[in-house]
Order: sequence, then C-alpha cells, then structure tokens
Amino acid sequence: MTIASVSFYSFSQMTGEKQKEIVKRKTVSFSFVGDLMCHSPQFEAARVNADSFDFRPAFDKVQEILSTADFTIGNLETVNGGKELRYSGYPMFNTPEEYLAALKDAGFDVLITSNNHSMDRGVSGINKTIDNLNKYGLLSFGTYKTEQDRDSILIIEKNGIKVALLAYSYGLNGNNLPKQNEYAVNLIDTLLIQKDVLKAKEKSSDVVITYFHFGEEYQREPSVFQKEIATKAIKYGADIIIASHPHVIQPIEFFENTNSKLDQGFTAFSLGNFFSNQRWRYSDCGVVLNFTIEKINNKLILDTVSIDPVWVSKEMVRGKYIFKILPSDTSSNETFRDLNKTEQTKLLQSYKDTQEIMNAVKNFKQKNSLQIN
Repeated sequence: MTIASVSFYSFSQMTGEKQKEIVKRKTVSFSFVGDLMCHSPQFEAARVNADSFDFRPAFDKVQEILSTADFTIGNLETVNGGKELRYSGYPMFNTPEEYLAALKDAGFDVLITSNNHSMDRGVSGINKTIDNLNKYGLLSFGTYKTEQDRDSILIIEKNGIKVALLAYSYGLNGNNLPKQNEYAVNLIDTLLIQKDVLKAKEKSSDVVITYFHFGEEYQREPSVFQKEIATKAIKYGADIIIASHPHVIQPIEFFENTNSKLDQGFTAFSLGNFFSNQRWRYSDCGVVLNFTIEKINNKLILDTVSIDPVWVSKEMVRGKYIFKILPSDTSSNETFRDLNKTEQTKLLQSYKDTQEIMNAVKNFKQKNSLQIN
C-alpha cells in the first residue's frame, strides 16, 4: 500500500541548541505493461454468445500485480469501435468493448492509444475508442477527438506529485490522417516532442513520462532509430521513457539528466507483449514494470524499480482455447502444475529469457529469482 504522506523528525545540534527538522515524504507508484493485443482467437476465446464477451478470466492471475500501483498503464493496440465497425483481429484490429471492461477490472487506470493500429477503423474508430474508454472510466493519451484535446497535456496527480504523460507512434501502417484530423494521432516528430515536453514542464509537472511506439518487430535489441529518438527526448527533458512495438522484451537503460528534477531516469525500449496470440519464443511474454517516484521535500527520487515477468498461456479446454496471463515465476504460480508439459517448458524458457535480458541492465532491481523445478 502506498503511504500518502509520512513525516518523521531528525535532530541536529546547531549553535548549542537542538533544532527540529521536518522531512515530508510523498510517493506515487506506477506499473507499466507493453502491448495489449486482441487477435481474433483471443476474442473468440472470450465469446459468451453471439453478441457478448468476457475477457476477465484471462487477467485473473495477474490482477493482484496490476492493482497494486497508484497508476497502471498499458498500450491498447487495438481499436474499440463497436460491432458496427465489425470485430476483427490482425491486420486491422477492432475489439469488443468488453475488453475494456476486463482491463478496468484487472486494475488498469490509463491506456495508451497511439500506435500503428490507431487508424485501423479510421478517425471514427479513434473517436469511438476514446468514447468507450471514457465510458469505462479509463484515462487515455496519444489519440484525440479535437485539436484542443491534443494540445492539453494529460497530467495525473497523486499525493501532490504531478506526472505528465505523452505518447507517439512511428506510423500508422500506411494509413494517412485526413488533413482536417492531423491532430488525431500523435506521431513521432522531434519538434512536436520538444514542444510537448516544454509545455508539460510549464504546467508545473514534476515528471514527464514519454511513451514511444517504435522499433523493429521481434528484434531483442533497440535499433539506431530507437536510440536516436530516446536520446533526443532525454535532451528535451523527458524523465522516463517507456516503449513497445517489437513484441519482444528489449533492455532497460538508466540515465542521469541535468535537464530533469528527477535524480535518475531510464529508457525501457520494449516491454514486450502483455496479452496476445503470438505464440513463438520471445513474443509470448512480457513484463510488468513497476517503479515509485518519491518526493522528499522538493527533491524527486526514482525508487523501487522492479519487474514482474509474465507469460501468456493458451490451452485447449473442452474444445475451446483458454488464454491466461500468468506470472512466469513458478515459485508463486499455482497454475504452473496444471499446464501441460509443452506449456510448462515454454513458460520456463520465457522466464529464463526475461531474466537474461534484464540481468544485463546495470542497477536494475529484479523482483523475482529464477526457479526451475
């Protein structure tokens, strides 16, 4: 549980008298996940009848992890445009609104909507998605219904700590925004990023978290382009950079930025897939990235950085596929022994792969240790 505000006292000897120093400590905690896909096998597995779906069972085993932080955020890589726009999976996604209900119930507070699938149902799909997010009480950033909305930086606040959220995509799968709706999706544009970071700081935000949807699919190391954009964003004043799109986990790099209030930041180049139908090695897993920002008087500190590795199970049960997102640390995974041998092997391999890429990151505190029974 996050403590909203704690005051404690220290005493120092000054000019022969004891002076009381009051230190005010406040925190805000975050959990970020990567891509929240919805391929057609996923929504068919969730289908209850012709017109209703229930995705909630897929998140049962990670609900506790997702509900711990003050703000849990993920990349919604699908349109949520309603059945009128026809439900479909890859390559043109449109997902039942029950998907959003399940994400809300699982613990998500904010969803990122700028990615290469934002325009899969055109501007009307963008607008309907935003309407449905509002309907389920989910904040969003990255796509917008009006130019005024786009120019209004989303700032979330907890315990007096203000955090600005920005998001940009490398592209839209060849789809073009109509000229009159160019504001609808944030695309990677260094001038726009610089302008937005500056605006966020002018709005007295303590921390600027910038999300990028970029990189080469299925590559486990960041590309030159990813590194260049991240470097520029840091130069502009981004405090923390989080990204996805490669559908595999990529490294995390810590940095110190003289143009920041935060003592240390990091770039998470790709958090991998959190929920998808991609079943091959490296793409069937992701991480929940957890961190806390602490404010001691007016000093901001990045604290308690950890990961929870996760893996997606897909098994046939009574003639129907069942998807489950599982913690891949088998020491706390009661479901592990219920998996068939093939699925057990894949889960253990994903955990080993995740540990390998995260152990290479200096100063990264990994929450779990690898245990193979």
